[in-house]
Amino acid sequence: MTSTSKKLTLEEYLIYEDDTENKYELVDGELIAMPPENDRNNLISLYLLCEFLKYVPIYLIRHKDTEIVVTGNRARVRLPDLMILTEELLAAMEGRRATITQDMPSPALVVEVVSPGKINEDRDYRYKRSEYAARGIAEYWIVDPGKERVTVLTLVDGFYEEQVFEGNERILSAAFSSLQLTARQVFK
Repeated sequence: MTSTSKKLTLEEYLIYEDDTENKYELVDGELIAMPPENDRNNLISLYLLCEFLKYVPIYLIRHKDTEIVVTGNRARVRLPDLMILTEELLAAMEGRRATITQDMPSPALVVEVVSPGKINEDRDYRYKRSEYAARGIAEYWIVDPGKERVTVLTLVDGFYEEQVFEGNERILSAAFSSLQLTARQVFK
């Protein structure tokens, strides 16, 4: 990941163009270039997308293409690996840039697949955890291929309660109570 030195406002970020295919997150006003995912992480997020298709219509699923504005010291925008929208959020986004702003409802679920390295782990386990809780996202999954575990965080009174699933343990989800999926299946 690389960053720029100029601090951007949210408004400047939303109109930013650099004539490249690069994707960015905005962290405290800094553009952070997001390198392409490794193949295993891509396959994991695609597998989860296919699993969620059994329970929600495709028009409510976003895969690496919709960003969400979160709270930070300055402007912050994250680009999750996978999101499940609500009908209300979909209606609020209609005809607009694929950015979930602070005035819109929160998604029902956000999934992040952890990339290797301490910086990536800190981003997904620490920073995004507090940002997504503050944003009111009811459920946040941290899918960690390196540790082969799925952490499901459920929002309760403004804080996430954590359940960790490994091996043949069935992943329990408040958003998808009928989900029949184990951690092992996610990492096959």
